[in-house]
Amino acid sequence: MRILHVLDHSLPLHSGYAFRTIAILRESQALGWETVQLTSPKQGTGPEVREETVEGWHFFRTPPVRGLVTDLPAMGELELMGELAHRIDALVRRFHPHIIHAHSPVLNAIPALRVGRRTGVPVVYEVRALWEDAAVDHGTTREGSLRYRLSRGLETFAAKRAHQVVTICEGLRGELVARGVRPERITVVPNGVDIEQFTAGSQADASLAHDLGVTGATVLGFAGSFYGYEGLSVLLSAMPEILRACPQVRLVLVGGGFQEENLRRQAQDLGIADKVVFTGRVAHAEVSRYYSLIDLLVYPRLSMRLTDLVTPLKPLEAMAQGKLVAASDVGGHRELIEDGKTGVLFKPGDASDLAAKVLSLLRERARWPALRESGRRFVETQRTWKQSVANYIPVYEALSENAARAA
Repeated sequence: MRILHVLDHSLPLHSGYAFRTIAILRESQALGWETVQLTSPKQGTGPEVREETVEGWHFFRTPPVRGLVTDLPAMGELELMGELAHRIDALVRRFHPHIIHAHSPVLNAIPALRVGRRTGVPVVYEVRALWEDAAVDHGTTREGSLRYRLSRGLETFAAKRAHQVVTICEGLRGELVARGVRPERITVVPNGVDIEQFTAGSQADASLAHDLGVTGATVLGFAGSFYGYEGLSVLLSAMPEILRACPQVRLVLVGGGFQEENLRRQAQDLGIADKVVFTGRVAHAEVSRYYSLIDLLVYPRLSMRLTDLVTPLKPLEAMAQGKLVAASDVGGHRELIEDGKTGVLFKPGDASDLAAKVLSLLRERARWPALRESGRRFVETQRTWKQSVANYIPVYEALSENAARAA
């Protein structure tokens, strides 16, 4: 079976989106499927780059959209979808895929549906997040605006017309069912981890601890992108209370993003700048060294549609490492963390409750082994990439059989 994947972006860009994609491709090929990968103009390559091999993976690229009309409202998106449709069409004629698998955002799904309708190739639309909600967090629109309603309408349109829909979690599945997408046409393929890459109970990297100035400290940490919805300002606000009770605590923030300068300024204003380490962005291969230093990973996502509907990847990585996890009680976290068993949940946006739950864990170290073991077991038994990608098997096989009967 040959699958044409239509993607927003890919390696060499680093993101949870790109890492999920590579996991899907790797496990798909392990199942014997052939894959062809195409990225949208948002990959950002030059106009001359039509193909590119990165870390052993071959990607077809769509040149960036440029022109006077692209700056006009909606025109840039229309141009993008037009260019992407041309590239999908060319690759369908060249490789004759059995299935077109379009991944979020809906700007990829619409061109895929257009080509699929013309060629008869069935289309799977994988909803990793809802475009309108992501735009709200990025500040490019507000909930209820005209753009928001149009984006929402496009998402619903694409989901209803795709032959099958995939979501990454139950929250998104429930949202699409509420919009009228038939439940039997939606399959959940959750995020996972490569469990072999994570060793539970690994020794702390003493050299790195020295370099970061956290030798001998109890280390709280966060690893990921510094988006507003991650709620890192709440974590910083909780630190003075935590430090009053446990002066030996240090906070290590691994990553970077839009909020970094604001967070650095907040740490200064709170008088805790010397207790907070900003590492900057770290190569994916090096992240495990930083995990080795952290006693408790904290994920303080704010409560909003995006975080209630979408599950993050980082807590799974932390649990795979055998780390303690504390997270805000939002829908996306509740799909991953059972309070008191695989981790601890606190009230979203509440610095005092965050501090109280963290301090309770720090005082009750006898609980740590059981929490760590339960978290690791959850990942091993329910959240490996091999298990997740196996969920595509009935989806692809049914579509391929239907297409063969219709031919």
